[in-house]
Amino acid sequence: MNYLIVAAVLLLVIILIIWMIRRNQKDKKKFEKEIINSELKPESHKEDKV
Repeated sequence: MNYLIVAAVLLLVIILIIWMIRRNQKDKKKFEKEIINSELKPESHKEDKV
């Protein structure tokens, strides 16, 4: 078994996992911003003012 190849593959897998976690965090923040911005704000009516 060539340990150099195993180490290289293991390193690539670790880098891929770290990249996916960071990407997921960015997507989560973007999704939360979109949800907050898409919430409907209540309408104000002139008749409601006293």
